[in-house]
Amino acid sequence: MTDTATGPAGEATGGRAAQLQHTGLRHGWTTGACATAATTAAYTALLTGEFPDPVTITLPKGQTPAFALAAERLESGDRGPSAMAGIVKDAGDDPDVTHGALIRATVRVLPPGSGVVFRAGPGVGTVTRPGLPLDVGEPAVNPVPRQMMRDHVAEVAARHGGSGDVEIEISVDHGAEIARSTWNPRLGILGGISILGTTGIVVPYSCSAWIDSIRRGVDVARAAGRRHVAGCTGSTSEKVAVAVHGLPEDALLDMGDFAGAVLKYIRRHPVDRLTIAGGFAKLSKLAAGHLDLHSGRSQVDKGFLARLARRGGAGDELAAAVASANTGLEALRLCEAAGVPLGDLVAATARDEALAVLRGAPVAVDVICIDRAGAIVGRAEAVGPALSGGC
Repeated sequence: MTDTATGPAGEATGGRAAQLQHTGLRHGWTTGACATAATTAAYTALLTGEFPDPVTITLPKGQTPAFALAAERLESGDRGPSAMAGIVKDAGDDPDVTHGALIRATVRVLPPGSGVVFRAGPGVGTVTRPGLPLDVGEPAVNPVPRQMMRDHVAEVAARHGGSGDVEIEISVDHGAEIARSTWNPRLGILGGISILGTTGIVVPYSCSAWIDSIRRGVDVARAAGRRHVAGCTGSTSEKVAVAVHGLPEDALLDMGDFAGAVLKYIRRHPVDRLTIAGGFAKLSKLAAGHLDLHSGRSQVDKGFLARLARRGGAGDELAAAVASANTGLEALRLCEAAGVPLGDLVAATARDEALAVLRGAPVAVDVICIDRAGAIVGRAEAVGPALSGGC
């Protein structure tokens, strides 16, 4: 990816970084980052007898935040010695229901060759239904936070002479109560919250500030002469858009959940081509006619997905399975297994919805749907006025 353009004082002048600065809101840290920091501190104490405070970790994009410990404990028990460290989650200016929650990690040494084993402690949910990126019965600690914790365990082990074979139990004070304000119970994640995050950073949410930042992003791209821009729902889809189209930083719009804001502003300030890239579930909402993709204001309509699947050749049994799927991802996997191109159908329908919002503006639109790992699961080629070149 091209480096972000910066001004004389080091401020970002284009692309996603400029959007983030323009909101004027304070960023926070994900539950995954907090759990990683707590795990790092606990394992260090288990090997050395001392808790690092503050404890510094490295996030997936290279940032190195430091976290103060809110709780710490070394003890011996029936299962051997353990260390517990706790971090209070700071969500910044985002109205996150987990803001202020105490995220605890308890680490125990396992026999050599055991690897890293994750356990759900009090307040962390357990997966009870298929369709999520974790197997049924697993603690609701998502793949990226798991990898972050594995990486930091390996670093601590190398530094202090450990084997790296540990059990990590993540718990959240009052997590079961907090989870009632989330979608976890409906998704079959029972007993508490999920440990989430792909970048470690919570991007603060503000409708007016974020939509204004989208408009600024379009203005910057147009001023730089970009004729092809990408509206992306998050950092993973942004990487895919860059890989597919080779777009520079100042052609990237952090659309988030605000698909309508992007389309309406580009309708009034057109570019030759718009790529919309995002997760399958979010873009299925756009395909169904929703312009606000936030989980609190629109939901994945499995009945709509079932109707699309029928258009792709699904029979009654598969359509019924799609309609009753636990998540959009489960519906997608069912269709993939049956050879029904649900991902492409969602992408094409989302593209058509976008073109309808553009109301004939001279903009060609293509759509890329991805799964949680960033793999492309659906594509719709550009439709609209003839393209006049690259970016």
